[in-house]
Amino acid sequence: MARRSPARPPAPAPRPPAPTARRRRVAVSALLPAVLAAAPLGAAPPDLDALWVRGDAAASERRLREAQHGAAPDDWGRLQTQVARTLGLRGDFDGARRLLAAMEPLPAGASPEWRARLALETGRTWVSAAHAPDAITPAARAEAARRYGEAISVAAAAGLDALHIDALHMMAFVEPAPARQAHWARAALAVAEASRQPAARRWEGSLRLNLGLALQDGGDLDAAGASFVAARAAYERDGRAEDAAVARWMEARVRRLQGRLAEALAMQQALARALDDAGTPDPFVFEELEILHRALGDPAAAQAAAARRAALAPR
Repeated sequence: MARRSPARPPAPAPRPPAPTARRRRVAVSALLPAVLAAAPLGAAPPDLDALWVRGDAAASERRLREAQHGAAPDDWGRLQTQVARTLGLRGDFDGARRLLAAMEPLPAGASPEWRARLALETGRTWVSAAHAPDAITPAARAEAARRYGEAISVAAAAGLDALHIDALHMMAFVEPAPARQAHWARAALAVAEASRQPAARRWEGSLRLNLGLALQDGGDLDAAGASFVAARAAYERDGRAEDAAVARWMEARVRRLQGRLAEALAMQQALARALDDAGTPDPFVFEELEILHRALGDPAAAQAAAARRAALAPR
C-alpha cells in the first residue's frame, strides 16, 4: 500500500551536465533521419502507459527502448521522454536530464504531445516525489516551475487533458505549502471532471487523495475525510482495488486524528480482514491498529498488531 515517501539518506545536489552532453545532443539529433527511414508507414502509435511495468522502472525502460525500434520520429521522441523518466525514478536525475536535453531543440514538426512530455519530464528531473528534500533548492524549484508551466500551456492548448493534469499535479511538489498543494489539486481536479478523455478521468481518485492529504496537513480534517471518501469511490469505479484500500486507510486515519477512535478501529479492522482475505496484508494497517489499541487501553491487542506489522515489514 503506497504511502508518503519514507525518510531516506540525503541525495547529492544536482550537478551540471557532464562535458559530453553537447556531443550526446548532436548524436541523438543525428539519429532522427535514420529513425524516420526505419519507421513503417501507417504504424499505430505506441501506447506509452501500456509499456510501463508498475513498480519496476528497469523493466519499463527495457520495454520502452524495445518499442523505439522502427518507431516514427515523433513516437521515438515520446518514448525517449519515458525512458528518461525511468532514470529519474531510480535517482539518476543527471542522466535523465542529459537524455532529455539531447532532444532539444525539437524538430519543427514535433507534436504537442512530444513537446508537453519533454517539458514535463524535464521538470521532474528538478523537483519530484523521488527527490530528497535537500536536493530541492530554490534554483531547482524555479526551473521545475518553468518547465511544468510550459507543459501546462502546451497540453492545455492541445487538449491533452491527462498531460495537462499531470503537469498541474506536479506543481504541488514545487509549492509544498498545504494551501498551495490544495490549490493545484483542485486545479487538476477541475480539468479531470470536465474531460471526456478516459485517461484524464482516471486521475480523479489520485487527485482527490492528494487534495485530502493537503487538507489534512492544513488542519481541515473534516474536508480531508470527505476527500478520501470521494477518492475511494473514484478508485472503486475504476476497478482499482489496491488504490481504494489506500484511500480507505487514510479515511480511517483521519477518524483517529479527529479522536473518533472506535470508528477508526472498526474501519482498520475491516480493512485488515479484507486485505487478509485478498492475500495482501499490509503493515501500515497493523501500525494503525497498534496505535488505536494502545490509545483505547488494550495493550495485548496492540502487541498482537505490532507483531503482525513486524512480520510484514520489508527486510
